Amino acid sequence: MINIHQKTLQDLEFETVLQQVSEHCITHLGNQKSLDITPFKTKEELLSALKLTNEYVSSFYNDNRIPSHGFDPITKELQLLRIENTYLETHSLKKLVSVSLTTNEILKFLNKFEEYYPGLKQYASSIEITTAIIEKIDSVVDRFGDVKDNASALLHEIRQSMNRLKGKINSSFTSALNQYHNLDYLDDIRESVVENKRVLAVKAMYRRKVKGAIMGGSKTGSIVYIEPETTLQHTRELNNLEYEEGEEVVRILKEVTNFLRDFYPLIERYQSFLTEMDVIAAKAKYAKSMNGILPEITDEKNVYLRDAYHPLLYLNNLEKKEKTFPQTIELNKDSRIIVISGPNAGGKSITLKTVGLLQVMLQSGMLIPVHERSKVSVFDRILSDIGDNQSIENHLSTYSYRLKQMNYFLKKCNKNTLFLIDEFGTGSDPELGGALAETFLEEFYGRKAYGIITTHYANLKMLANEKDEMINANMMFDERTLEPMYKLALGQAGSSFTFEVAQKNGIPYSLINRAKKKIERSKVRFDATIAKLQKERAKLEKTGESLKQNEKKKQSEADKLEEINTKIQKKLESYQELYDSNQRLIYLGQKVNDISEKFFRDKKKRELMAELFRLVQIENSKRKKVSAKQAKAEKVKEKQVKQEAEKKVEVIRKKKKAAKAKEKLKPVKPKPILKVGDRVRMHDGRAIGSIDTLEKGKAIVNYGIFTTNVNVDLLELVEAVKN
Repeated sequence: MINIHQKTLQDLEFETVLQQVSEHCITHLGNQKSLDITPFKTKEELLSALKLTNEYVSSFYNDNRIPSHGFDPITKELQLLRIENTYLETHSLKKLVSVSLTTNEILKFLNKFEEYYPGLKQYASSIEITTAIIEKIDSVVDRFGDVKDNASALLHEIRQSMNRLKGKINSSFTSALNQYHNLDYLDDIRESVVENKRVLAVKAMYRRKVKGAIMGGSKTGSIVYIEPETTLQHTRELNNLEYEEGEEVVRILKEVTNFLRDFYPLIERYQSFLTEMDVIAAKAKYAKSMNGILPEITDEKNVYLRDAYHPLLYLNNLEKKEKTFPQTIELNKDSRIIVISGPNAGGKSITLKTVGLLQVMLQSGMLIPVHERSKVSVFDRILSDIGDNQSIENHLSTYSYRLKQMNYFLKKCNKNTLFLIDEFGTGSDPELGGALAETFLEEFYGRKAYGIITTHYANLKMLANEKDEMINANMMFDERTLEPMYKLALGQAGSSFTFEVAQKNGIPYSLINRAKKKIERSKVRFDATIAKLQKERAKLEKTGESLKQNEKKKQSEADKLEEINTKIQKKLESYQELYDSNQRLIYLGQKVNDISEKFFRDKKKRELMAELFRLVQIENSKRKKVSAKQAKAEKVKEKQVKQEAEKKVEVIRKKKKAAKAKEKLKPVKPKPILKVGDRVRMHDGRAIGSIDTLEKGKAIVNYGIFTTNVNVDLLELVEAVKN
């Protein structure tokens, strides 16, 4: 049996979470119920509730959204159904119809999409889908909330008689109105309405001449309102019929109410179901607002919260657009108890509260903001001692109160317990308080309990270092600025940075040195060693982060190259297919050309047809049988490849064309006029000679060893002869 104390829920600010959840409810009853959420008593109930919330969250991300569960409370209607000889008014009956319709719609939806929402379908399976309630009420009450004329034969007859009488009243009144108007007994307004009755507006001086009942007069006394005598008789009859109508309506409503009393348990279940759906939906919306998920729940005691956020802090910072630092923490059989140390304002208490609040939320059927690889267990008890526990009412000091708490812990602590203690051992003499705290911690350790404590005591850090199933941890600080990094590092105790922080805040070094001399040298060295180790760890963390970022960058680049390579490979394959297709078409063209040339020579039609038919058969034997859809897809693909190839070829053509045009636009250097004695060489040669003679476009070039006769156009000037 799971039993989490109310004090723990207060320490972890669980009520604030419930307040935030309740704001997501759309019904009054759902809002009230969500404020009363408590951790489940059994693991079976808890797992079922978590499944329902998780399924509702999934509905936000698929096309099958769960129908609206909004409804008006029917608590008063249910109370009246429990009392004999009472009846429900028409507006109450309409509320019952609305609740029935809403429930039926959700039940039908869950039946249809059972594979998406098996848990919700199972939860709703005990509720019956019935249209009897809706049909019965709809047969009596119309959409405006009035009892229908045909609700009973007697009511129909009464209302018909009433309509006939109303007609008579109108006609008799009109007759009297015309009569007295012609006699000039009426005021300019002629008529008015008093007590829902049409009356004549008679001039005061003629009131005795008009027969009827005086219903009142104007403020000035100049007009008297009279109901004509001819309509009085009909009005009395109408009053009698209205009374009979009221009695018949009450009788009909009593009959419908008595019919509904047989469905009382079902109607009550409808309201409970819709209220519970509102709470489940609110939990789901709350989870979505902070990216909450359902982590793996293990039977072994193993809590691994990766990238866990404190829900209240996360939502508050989200509103302020500030960053929230997640924590990763693990409790298992090899490290059941974590001792977190380090200076104040580093996030020790928030880390402690994060673990506790997430555990309480999960055990109350809520999803939590952690990484999807996280694991959680279910604890029978969660014990906490967090914050300033000075009790004014009980005249207890902080330390007395904490000792009382420790006594309660000792009574309840076992292997299925998670304990959370902030600033363990404070409130008394450091030496004595530390010794007592160490004894308590040894006792909790001996009972195989799981827990997290925060402390400044060196003896507790040393105890955690000595015990196999206990581990030290510290909140990391920047080694240069001593600013908190809000990151938990497991495996090493944290220094309180007492003297470093004092020095940073301007305390003279001479005073700090005197303070150091006043305490044991071994303690100073121990704290200094821890501080040094912590600084080294911070450096390693930074280096590790840098390496991780570089690795991610390289991996990203490798992925991009792989993607480009895949695209190029696909394009090459497409171009190869296009090339093969074009080659085949060229081959076919050559074949057809050969056949047509042969026919041109010998004019033999039969041989021509035979050759063509053979060629077609050979080609068809190579084709694969494909459906029209596949053929169409292949044609589209081939067309796309051709278009892409043509585009690229067109680009190349344009570039070549542009290059040629550019070449043409370049100014052509005039060829130099060669003269005898000029030093020249061939365009494609290296040897340089001099021109001996020039005659008819020919030149004899002397290379020293030999002479040659060369066309002048093939020569280029190297050096002109000097005059």
